[in-house]
Amino acid sequence: MYSAVQPSGNLTIGNYVGAVRNWVKLQEEYEGYFAIADLHAVTVRQEPAELRARTKELAALYLACGIDPEKCALYVQSHVSAHAELCWLLNTVTYVGEASRMTQFKDKSQKHADNINMGLMDYPVLMAADILLYQTQAVPVGIDQKQHVELARDLAIRFNNRYGETFTVPEPLIFKGGARIASLQDPLYKMSKSDENPNASVFLSDDRDTVIRKFKRAVTDSGNEVRYAEEKPGISNLLNIYCAFKGCTIEEAEREFEGVGYGDFKLAVGETVADVLTPIQKRQRELLIEKEELKRILEGGAERAYKASRKTLSKVYRKMGFYRE
Repeated sequence: MYSAVQPSGNLTIGNYVGAVRNWVKLQEEYEGYFAIADLHAVTVRQEPAELRARTKELAALYLACGIDPEKCALYVQSHVSAHAELCWLLNTVTYVGEASRMTQFKDKSQKHADNINMGLMDYPVLMAADILLYQTQAVPVGIDQKQHVELARDLAIRFNNRYGETFTVPEPLIFKGGARIASLQDPLYKMSKSDENPNASVFLSDDRDTVIRKFKRAVTDSGNEVRYAEEKPGISNLLNIYCAFKGCTIEEAEREFEGVGYGDFKLAVGETVADVLTPIQKRQRELLIEKEELKRILEGGAERAYKASRKTLSKVYRKMGFYRE
């Protein structure tokens, strides 16, 4: 299993519920490779010092959330050169039309019109290299990222047909039935770490007071009944969040808050989320202070990833006809 996240801003509780928490469970079932995708991050201009700091912060956060370096490889993408090497080789079997149609290229080209660089177009090919390097079977993604896994599948099949069996053809692993965490200010839209409204998203780095304040300001609906319903998107979103962090069902939550006003309900949701985030934040701070321990873990993860990736890359070089003594 392979997954990676860019060190480009705070993760939200939506990222935690929809991705990171699931990775913790999946590391029991798969040989996992989890990367801090710093090579992807520089397709948009970065402040170097901030990029370095966020890379370490995200690695510490992964560990604080339960990623176990004894069970999987946690590493920084740029520490394993095979990612960039395989990206170049896969470029030779990628068609320009395929790359230019990718949603990532279109979206980022619009948002960063003053910096439409080749890295933006090549972003999905690098993502395919990330995945294929480890003979990945499963790629946990959201629906919005499925397109990238489909490209990785297409390139694997095309390469295999042209040069012989080389890559495992990966499958997207999309979690069904999981809670969709929406914006606290507009529950018709997904919670986003890039939302301009500071009260719309709850970040894993938010302190207890900030978490509770944001939930107190969350949008609700008309009426005063805590009930899950299509016509009550605000309350339904808060119920989703409460159940995700409390570990209960919607029905159990509805019974618990029967007759409770919206103000008290929102306070309860905020406190429940803060109760989960507080120990995560504490452990993250400890890891950032224990610099040598974090360095050791990332070096060990990179070494493990390096060994696995070189096996695949050597095979690719050989299949394509590169001279090796």
